Amino acid sequence: MHTLIVEDSRMNVEVLQKYICPFGECDAVVNGKLAVEFVHKSLQEGKPYNLICMDIMMPEMDGQTALVEIRKSEEEAGIPNSKRAKIIMISAADVKENMFKAFKGQCDAYITKPIKKKDLLKHLHDLELVDSEAMLEMLLK
Repeated sequence: MHTLIVEDSRMNVEVLQKYICPFGECDAVVNGKLAVEFVHKSLQEGKPYNLICMDIMMPEMDGQTALVEIRKSEEEAGIPNSKRAKIIMISAADVKENMFKAFKGQCDAYITKPIKKKDLLKHLHDLELVDSEAMLEMLLK
């Protein structure tokens, strides 16, 4: 699994890497502007991301704006909906407006901080990015 973590908190990046990197390669950037650039480059190189975990509130470009730009890049690259990156939006605030806006922007899942291993793994399983055996193995670690 090729993953992009978009988070301005070093601690949250480390948590996400601990949970996701056992499943494959992980890149990390600190804002939405860099996320859009990394996704665009990955599409050009023919190595698109399978998963993007993105914070909503970040400097330079927030996650909501980056989400829309990433989906636009995938559409322009001719990526069918079934092959596009699975995007999990992450927020410190459990605000319904943020969640509605994220799903309107075509995210695939939404979780709130603090990031819990079992919640993240459940989403990875539900999005068919990890199988049941791998999920169970990680939960037991």
